[in-house]
Amino acid sequence: MSQRKLSRQQRWRVEKVQAERARRAEKREQLDQRQLAQGEYGDEQLGRVVAHFGRNMEVEGSDGVHHLCHLRANLDTLVTGDRVSWREAGDGSGVVEARLERDSTLERPDARGRLKSVAANIDRIMIVFAVEPEPHPFLIDRYLVAAEATGIAPALVLNKMDLLDEHHALHALAGRYRALGYAVIGASTRHDGGLEDLIAAMDDTTAVFVGQSGVGKSSLIDALLPEESLAVGELSVDSRKGRHTTTTARLYHFRQGSGALIDSPGIREFGLGHLDEQQVENGFIEFRPWLGHCRFRDCRHRHEPGCAILAAAENGEISPERLESFRRIVHELNAPPR
Repeated sequence: MSQRKLSRQQRWRVEKVQAERARRAEKREQLDQRQLAQGEYGDEQLGRVVAHFGRNMEVEGSDGVHHLCHLRANLDTLVTGDRVSWREAGDGSGVVEARLERDSTLERPDARGRLKSVAANIDRIMIVFAVEPEPHPFLIDRYLVAAEATGIAPALVLNKMDLLDEHHALHALAGRYRALGYAVIGASTRHDGGLEDLIAAMDDTTAVFVGQSGVGKSSLIDALLPEESLAVGELSVDSRKGRHTTTTARLYHFRQGSGALIDSPGIREFGLGHLDEQQVENGFIEFRPWLGHCRFRDCRHRHEPGCAILAAAENGEISPERLESFRRIVHELNAPPR
């Protein structure tokens, strides 16, 4: 589809807006330089972005105090979790001088399909599922593939353990993922000690929670952060599906241990539309020993002769459920847009 041409008046309006933004940025930079020369800003220090609002952000200093800061005009927009170098003003506000190198970046496509960073310096992606709403292994596999593609270690959180009896099918499902080498952590907000394993798993890390609506992500966060006033969505009785409750990406510190968590709707549910078929293959970690060993380089792992993945599945080294998940994901990626 060819790009729609702008009229002369529309081009003039766009150029006017761009010029105004540039003028404001230059004025802000001049003010910063003047304040710096006059000694109104202190020495550079390290901090971390705990929330961002366009060109403004909340930065946590090394002493744990939060400061409202703005960006230097020559810096790109930051995201929650970024580590920065900043200066404090006399009134407690500040200016961010530079962004430090990121250890990891979590991205998701925007409305136009372009990748957009939503959080940085994350150590672990916690995929939450529960007895209610009924979990679907295909959805869990989608989250695992997306997590593997980021290079950030995933773990599974089996929430609402108080609703499970010893014979529930979820125990077998959890065992399937443990056999693949994934950590599966039981959690419950309904009884004492129900969060100890989860807290231990996130100690000294920055984590994010992902998972389908209604599995109790916000309730877990509320229990882990009792001092924070976080809204908890009610579970719809009719659909047994949850409602989104979080609107702004924000970093929280746990009261117990030294872990932290970043929460945002843009993080909690992220898709696979930006991945290609090879990335999906690599996202199924049990496929990796056989990738590149098929007879045909363009093998789709369906009915092709000499397929190493199919041979591994026949030998019981790849579960039929996971192979079917792979095929469904690839089918979705290749399906024409609706």
